[in-house]
Amino acid sequence: MFKRFRQLFRNWAFRRTVETGTVVLNQRRIYIIPSKQGLAFALVLGLMLLGDINYNLSLGYVLTFLLATTAGLTMLYAFRNLAQLEIHAGHVEPVFVGEQARFVFHFNNPSNLARYQIHLHDDAGNETIFDLPERCSTPVTLSIPANKRGWLDSERLSLYTHFPLGLFHAWTYIHFDVRALVYPKPAAPQALPAASAQDGTGKVMAKGDDDFSGLRNYVSGDALPRIAWKALAREQGLQVKQFSAQQGYSLWLDWALLPNIAQERKLELLTRWVLDADAQGLMYGLRLPDGEVMQQHGTTHRAECLSRLALYGMGDK
Repeated sequence: MFKRFRQLFRNWAFRRTVETGTVVLNQRRIYIIPSKQGLAFALVLGLMLLGDINYNLSLGYVLTFLLATTAGLTMLYAFRNLAQLEIHAGHVEPVFVGEQARFVFHFNNPSNLARYQIHLHDDAGNETIFDLPERCSTPVTLSIPANKRGWLDSERLSLYTHFPLGLFHAWTYIHFDVRALVYPKPAAPQALPAASAQDGTGKVMAKGDDDFSGLRNYVSGDALPRIAWKALAREQGLQVKQFSAQQGYSLWLDWALLPNIAQERKLELLTRWVLDADAQGLMYGLRLPDGEVMQQHGTTHRAECLSRLALYGMGDK
C-alpha cells in the first residue's frame, strides 16, 4: 500500500516530461517530510509537553519549545541545502554489457552556502553522496550496471538530503534526456575470418599479427594479451599494441559466416572480431541481416560497428 501511494505521489509530483538543458531547484520542485528520526523526535516532544502540562514545569516548557524551534530550523536548513542548485547532464561514454555505465551530472552551487550530504540515487539502489562547496561547480557520477545491450536510460532519479540533523527528508526528482549505449559483451578471443583480395579472387587468412606498428591507448574490451606491459612498467599508462595489416586485402565480419547459434552469442562474436580487427589496424566491414557497414578503419568506424551490434534487432538506431 505504501509503495503504491509513493508511486502515485511521484507521478503527481513529477508531471514534467524528460528534461533538457539546465534545471534549477526552486521551491516548487523541492518536497519536505519528517524522516523516521523526525517522527520519533516529534513523539518525544509530545510526551515532554504532556509531562510539562501535568507537572506544571516552567523550565520543561522552555526546553520543549526550544527543541521544537530547533526542529523547525532544521527543516529550513534541509530546504536550503538543495535550493537554487543548478543541474545539467553530461556526456555518457558507451560501455559493454557487464560494465558500469557512468552517468555524469554537473552541479553548480551559485550561493555562498556550502551544501552537505546530498544523495543522488535511482530506484534500483545505485547511489552516490557528495558535498558542494560555496560558489563551486562539480561533476557527479552515478554508476549504473549495464546488464543488457542497447540504450540504458538513467530513468527518474531522486536527489535528497537529511542535513543537518536527519529530522527531515528534503528531496526532488530529476529525469534528463540522457542515456548510455551498451555494446554486446565481447566473446573470448577468436580467430578472425578469412580476408579476401581486393579483386575478389580467392581468400587468404589475414596476417596482421607479425608487423608491429605502434601503441594506442587502452579501450575497454581490448584483449589482455595485446596490452603493452613494458610500457605500463615504464609508467606510460595502459596501452595496447597495434599491428599493421597486409596490404591489398580486405576483411568482412559477416553474420552469415557464423555457426547456427543464439543471436546474442553471434553478436558477442562479432563484437570480439570488431575489437580485434581494430586492434590490428585492419580495413574491415560489418555485414548484418539488416544492412552493412562498409570497409573502413579507425576509431569512428569502430564505434559505428559496435553501435550497429548494440542496437541490432531493436529498431532504434
